[in-house]
Amino acid sequence: MAESIRSLAALKRRIASLESVPAARGRARVATGHGAVDAALGGGLPTGRVHELFGDVEEEGAVAGLALGLTQLLAKGVAPLLWLRTEAGQRAGGRLYGPGLAAMGLDPARLLVGVMKDEAMLLRASVDALRCPGLGALVIELRGRAPLMDLTASRRLALAAEESGVTALLLRIGGDPVPSAAETRWRVAAAPSLPLPGNAPGMSAFSLHLLRRRSGPDGMTWRLAWNSARGDFGEECDERHEHGQGSGGRAEEAALPGTVVPLPAGRPAADRAA
Repeated sequence: MAESIRSLAALKRRIASLESVPAARGRARVATGHGAVDAALGGGLPTGRVHELFGDVEEEGAVAGLALGLTQLLAKGVAPLLWLRTEAGQRAGGRLYGPGLAAMGLDPARLLVGVMKDEAMLLRASVDALRCPGLGALVIELRGRAPLMDLTASRRLALAAEESGVTALLLRIGGDPVPSAAETRWRVAAAPSLPLPGNAPGMSAFSLHLLRRRSGPDGMTWRLAWNSARGDFGEECDERHEHGQGSGGRAEEAALPGTVVPLPAGRPAADRAA
């Protein structure tokens, strides 16, 4: 994983260096691989927009895991990914764990981590980052109420994303929804994983509830499973089909807790693998 960037000036220099990276081709939407979700969204997740992912503190691993899957769909190829967080957020959630990223199918070398002093610096850095068309996707991690993340701040982010075509995923850990200019708003939680042969842990699974979207219906809930080998979110039954379990089996009764990317602050590295 690329080094953490701890100042706004350093981050601006790093972003400027990305100008030499070819910008990803503009795509109106990117398919998730889950047919029902893609159909509900009119073909997939709108790109060049801001999307909010809400989750309780105990679900931060699920929110992070879903974001990592979506960033890979948004930036297939060699485009770098940027994750911005505050120093307080890193202390609370722990450092991103390289082997856990690799287990999700993401090359840690593609991920840049910017650790900003406070929320104000984080939001300024986010707007600067979104103005760089060479960036594959941006993850912005906010915790708690985040009072500076108001409607005006979200509009700045949305305008920058639309101009560059870069998609931003705004992680709201332990936060409550407030008015914003986000294209979509989701509630994320871990879902049970269907065990693989030998009762091995199943694919990372998520419960995804569409709270709001700027146009079209909302209020739906789906279960998604991230297939790191295929690089997308499959249908709920994909795990059984791909591993030879019949549709009449008892996999649901033996379902394991959701396997996601945890970000603990005070546990040994061996416990932090995905």
